[in-house]
Order: sequence, then structure tokens, then C-alpha cells
Amino acid sequence: MKLLLIGGGGREHALAWRLSHDPRVHQILAVPGNPGIAQLAQCLPAPKEIEGYAHLAEAERVDLTVVGPEATLVAGIADVFAARGLPIVGPRRKAAQLEGSKIFAKRFFERAGIPTARSHQEAGYQAALDALNRFAYPLVIKADGLAAGKGVTIASNAAEAKEAVMKLGPALVIEEFLEGEEVSFIGISNGSEVFPLAASQDHKRVGDGDRGPNTGGMGAYCDGRILTPAQEADIVDRVMLPAISQMAREGTPFTGFLYAGLMMTADGPKVLEFNVRLGDPETQALLHRMRAGFLELLEFSAGLITTPAARLRAEYSPEPSVCVVLAAGGYPEHPRTGDAITGIDDAENLGATAFHAGTKLAGQRLVTAGGRVLGVTASGADLGGAIEAAYAAAGRIHFDGMHYRRDIGAKGLKRWS
Repeated sequence: MKLLLIGGGGREHALAWRLSHDPRVHQILAVPGNPGIAQLAQCLPAPKEIEGYAHLAEAERVDLTVVGPEATLVAGIADVFAARGLPIVGPRRKAAQLEGSKIFAKRFFERAGIPTARSHQEAGYQAALDALNRFAYPLVIKADGLAAGKGVTIASNAAEAKEAVMKLGPALVIEEFLEGEEVSFIGISNGSEVFPLAASQDHKRVGDGDRGPNTGGMGAYCDGRILTPAQEADIVDRVMLPAISQMAREGTPFTGFLYAGLMMTADGPKVLEFNVRLGDPETQALLHRMRAGFLELLEFSAGLITTPAARLRAEYSPEPSVCVVLAAGGYPEHPRTGDAITGIDDAENLGATAFHAGTKLAGQRLVTAGGRVLGVTASGADLGGAIEAAYAAAGRIHFDGMHYRRDIGAKGLKRWS
């Protein structure tokens, strides 16, 4: 198959890496790609208009297009492809509102009967400030639109809440703070069925111990013990299938990846958010563990095969995988770029994979080009071994200002020790 991969971050590098191992894939085109993806695919410049992706897919006779970034999906790329009869993995614009608008998503949860935090949605600053009185602290404030994982504030008092309203508003979701274990649960749908992928756990805060501002994700791990089979079945029954069924009833069938950010509370799973694509950096850890079956899942979602979800299989290594994000100086507020990167070969010689997230070539030098620069991913016989391998590899890499969390996977290690 000839594939078109849209995006240029760490998630897309992990997609290219996993798909390049499939014997049925003979060529991958990536738009725009990055220096890491360029080792696996032919990278092409991004078109100025969204229709340009469809023109490219037609001109190159692409068999299937896979979309990484949420903004491209929210902009309606799947609608453009559908109008031309081009297979694509990803929801159409109306369905992509599940991520494009937090207010839309919360109201959708109510219509679908999906368990979630008690919340209030407002479209103005003053109304939002008034609504704060309806909640106890700590509380959660979310920007309505896309915010690259940084549009959430957990406010511990009134002053922090008011500051967050003024920063994230005017359109906001204010909701109760939930206690429990946070889990990233991703399924892939063909519009009527859903196939669940292995659960993972992200680390959003910039600092150890979940301190500091939210980021796009500072690391993740994928371990078969995160959820029991009973918990996974409960999530599929109470969250994933109701979402897919409600979307179909509303005339906006959902195809592609549906990411549920969950809090596993004493009352069961509750949805914190929906995303309409694979997570980043969860994808790096997830696909590092996956050994077979991924291409068939993409074909299922795009309607290229009619195999029922119950007959699909995804094969995983029993070994957990850990991804540690190496971030640029100043990230997340003011990331620095242009710093030379060294040591990737040394890191990969230890058995890790360094997924490029924010890099570029400046002449012959590889330099930083974004806030999250690399996702160093490794596996081990157990979670402790995977953590040790990922950090050993991360220690071989250097660029000025580099910083990373030192506790990725630590909660899981403590939980199962």
C-alpha cells in the first residue's frame, strides 16, 4: 500500500515508524514530516489550502491517508476527501467538534449519557466568573477551543480561578475536580463499531510530581496492567460505544481515532475530555508496544475492509513501553529554538527509539524547532526496566536548555510494586 501521512510531530513519527514495519506498506508520503520521519518516508511541503491534500492524494494515487493533528481534522479535511471518494482515517468536521469545542463535547456527553464531571458552560467572562461560585475548590477551567493540550487550569482558590478565566476565556467549561487515576483510552471506529487499543497514561504537567503548568504532554507509558479486562469492557460499554452510537443517531457518524481522557473514580470511569485523534505522546508508547495489526485497524476505520471489530486483532509485546519527552528551554511558556541536538545515535544504540517532535535541519545540523523536541521511547521486561532504559537513553542526548520529567511511569511502578 501507498500511504499519505499528514503531520510533522512525534505522533506522526511514531505512526510512520510503526507502519514502515508492515510488509504491505511499500511507500509512505509525509506532509510535512520532520527529519526523523524523513528516514522512513518521502517528506513533501504542506499545501496552503486543505484541498491541496486531496489533490496530492489523487496525483500520487495514494491508497489511504492518515491524519495526525487535530487542527487539520477540525478544519474538515475528512469532508474534502469524502467528497472525492478518497479513503482517510479521521472524522468529518461536525464529528470533530468533540475536540474542537469543549462546550459541544460536554453537551454531547449529556445527550449520550456518558459519565463525566459536573460542569457549567459559559460564553462570556462575567458569566464565567459568576459561575465559579457554584463549585468547590479545587475546580477545573477549560478553554472551549483547541489549545494543544495547554487550555486547562486546575484552580485551588478563587484568585487562581479568576486568573484562569481571564486567560482562557471568554468561552469556557468550568467543572468539578475529580479524584482518581487518570487513563488515556483510545479506540478506532468505522462509524458503527469501535475497536479498543491498549490503555496508556500521560503526564501533562511540566514538572515532577505533577507540578507546574499543563503542557502537551511530558511523557507516557503503556503497560498491560493499567486497566483490568473488566475495566476495559466497562469503558467500552459506558463511554466508547455510547459515543459512537449517539454520533450515528445525530447524523454525524464518527470514524477514526476516538481518544477518551478518563478519570477512574470510585464510581467508575468518568470522561475528562474527548480527542478525535491519537494522543501525543501516548502514541509513541502505544505503537512502540504494538507488534502487528495496526494497518488492518486503519483499513477498518476507512472502510477499506468489512471485517467486524470483534474479529480484528492487535498484537502487543508483553513488555511495557515508556516515552520520555525532552523539552526545549522555556517550554511550555516560551520555548527556545535553534539549539543543536547531539547524542541521538548513542541513545538509539542502547535500544531506544527517539521520535522527533520538534526538530529541523539547519544545514547539516539537527536543531530544536519546537517545545517538545524528542520523545525517547524504550521497552523493558517490566515497567521498571522500561523506565530505566528510557532514561538511560535520554541521558545520552543533549541540547542547550533541555529539560524533562524524571518521574514518567513512577505512579505505575509504585502501584504495582
